[in-house]
Amino acid sequence: MKKPYNVYAQHCPARMILDRVADKWTLLILNILVERPMRFNQLKRDVEGISQKVLSQTLKNLVRDGFVERRVFPSVPVTVEYSSTALGKTLAKPIAELTYWAEQNMDRVLLSQKKFDESSRELDDAISR
Repeated sequence: MKKPYNVYAQHCPARMILDRVADKWTLLILNILVERPMRFNQLKRDVEGISQKVLSQTLKNLVRDGFVERRVFPSVPVTVEYSSTALGKTLAKPIAELTYWAEQNMDRVLLSQKKFDESSRELDDAISR
């Protein structure tokens, strides 16, 4: 019988997966790898702003969790390619929807942040008087 998981339970292992999948670098990497396999340096170029260390660690975690496959080709120099697994591809639609939502709603989020910051400053100014 399959063990039921409850992400609201303190020690539920599914929380780790939520943490991993909710990471911005994970989302961006998985979104790219769903399209096609890529080498490390191509991923680094396409995911602007990611450091080599963070990319390496994120890929390692995604391989460990079964979302990404790492293939080594016996060539000189050795070629390593990363691709989305069948499990990784199950996240394609939710990630695409979340990415689309973020792009479509960014102006509203920025406006909300601006209003909050302005009211926060006004409150701080009033308190410090």
